[in-house]
Amino acid sequence: MLLEGVPGLGKTTLLRTLARVLHLKYSRIQFTPDLMPADIVGSVIMETSDGGGKVLKFQPGPIFSNLVLADEINRATPKTQSALLEAMQERTVTSGTTTHQLDSPFLVMATQNPIEMEGTYPLPEAQLDRFLMKILVEYPTRDDLNRIVERTIQREEPELSQVLDRETILSIRSACREVLVAPHVLDFAVSLVMATQPNTPTAHPLASKYIRYGSSPRGAQSLVECGRVYALMNGRAHLSIDDIKTIAHAVLRHRIILNFDAHADDQTPETLLKEIIAATAKGAAAAR
Repeated sequence: MLLEGVPGLGKTTLLRTLARVLHLKYSRIQFTPDLMPADIVGSVIMETSDGGGKVLKFQPGPIFSNLVLADEINRATPKTQSALLEAMQERTVTSGTTTHQLDSPFLVMATQNPIEMEGTYPLPEAQLDRFLMKILVEYPTRDDLNRIVERTIQREEPELSQVLDRETILSIRSACREVLVAPHVLDFAVSLVMATQPNTPTAHPLASKYIRYGSSPRGAQSLVECGRVYALMNGRAHLSIDDIKTIAHAVLRHRIILNFDAHADDQTPETLLKEIIAATAKGAAAAR
């Protein structure tokens, strides 16, 4: 999960709080320009055995946790950011010739500042595609800001209690995978992803005009999986088209790359997705 917003909006606090209420192994990595890949995945060190000999031993890095908070991930260089690629997709870490399996569940929760800010590096497209969702954190409303300030002036911080453990999380994940997906809903998810791919027979006209690269197949997979979770959260054991429409922006906004014309015409992933989702939903309704 990737959270994007300007500094001071509580992104790190939100993810740190989430980690505290889950009974899981948690680590935080503060990304900086001088952070090295070995600082994330670990490295091989030389130790002296009881007999006086020298042996090589792998020292695991902070990536070996259930919840990894990658704070301000786009302040590190692309080389360091790429250290997370294998872990985020294969759930493994390779050091030398040895591959180490990560524990399940494994979740990378990253925060980033807008890429226009000084001292930031754009995330590689391959890494962006590995994030299940991208959440935009906006400025709070007046009422929310009042509550924030009121809680700030309290003498004591509220105590947090753990609400879920590893076994419960894994069982909920298994339950989500039992949510039924009808053929026409699956077809809608596939059609939506293909509509973002420019210069293809099923591309939306705006995609061919403003999008350089559309969503990968991971986008369709994520639409279905996130939609299943959303359906279960709302007490339903079947996925609907409305579920996919609700989570589509968060799932696809970081998976489409705009071209120069889009920037020149003040188009954003949000404006394009709004039109593409509406057109795809209209086409799905007409087909039924």
